[in-house]
Amino acid sequence: MEEHLRHNLTQKSRSRIKRLRGLLRPQYRLRVGEVRVFYDVVGEKVEVLAIVAKSEADGWLGQMGERG
Repeated sequence: MEEHLRHNLTQKSRSRIKRLRGLLRPQYRLRVGEVRVFYDVVGEKVEVLAIVAKSEADGWLGQMGERG
């Protein structure tokens, strides 16, 4: 997780990082095994909003995601 968030903040890939469309927050989702990391990039900072089990990710986004 640190490798991706330290060096590849916004690099989208099919397997790990996804830019979330239609949401103001969170901006990105990082897939790490069976967990999902939801985060924003502000300047050169990463703001981790949540680390959620894969099975709970959709529910978390439905409750906490800010639509844009």
